Amino acid sequence: MALQVVEHEEAGGHGAEEGISNVILGMILFICSEVMFFAGLFAAYFNVRANAPIWPPEGNEHFHVANEIALPLIITTLLIISSFTCQLGVWSIRKGDRQGLVRNIAVTLVLGVIFLLGQGYDYTQLGFTLADGTFGTTFFTLTGFHGAHVLGGVIMLSVVLYRSMAGQFSSKHHDMVEAVSLYWHFVDVVWIVLFSLLYLVPSAN
Repeated sequence: MALQVVEHEEAGGHGAEEGISNVILGMILFICSEVMFFAGLFAAYFNVRANAPIWPPEGNEHFHVANEIALPLIITTLLIISSFTCQLGVWSIRKGDRQGLVRNIAVTLVLGVIFLLGQGYDYTQLGFTLADGTFGTTFFTLTGFHGAHVLGGVIMLSVVLYRSMAGQFSSKHHDMVEAVSLYWHFVDVVWIVLFSLLYLVPSAN
């Protein structure tokens, strides 16, 4: 019985008949590992919070970050919008619209950079640091690691934008765009959870 090996006509090609590509599969597996990483951080946060008699701890009025929610809310909104523009870029290249891909990825990249700058500025306005007890430690650990992941996403988007402008993607060759979009959506979802925990319900016991 002969076995017939079917290869992609184009390296990194994307098509329903070919099943999931190695690039996208690799990104899915990577995201799964990141889910477990953040699950560990969230578990540590809930453990600290559950064992604290008062949360946020007393002694620093700035621990009540919900009182200064304007900037975090703005950058959160921008990050959510960036997830939509990123997906618009994916839909564009699926239809062979390279200009639409470039336009939407560029907007996504700019919004990601603004988020990082906004988060960095917010750090300078908080009134507490990483060394300020369990609240400071958990807050900066959670948001800091997320910020590092956003930075990684910004770098990925920069590469996608460069390759898009060079015309290296098409309707049948855009696995990298799909993979990076999955990562960016993951980063977005993680921040929504973080924002809800740290800013919207910080005083719940």
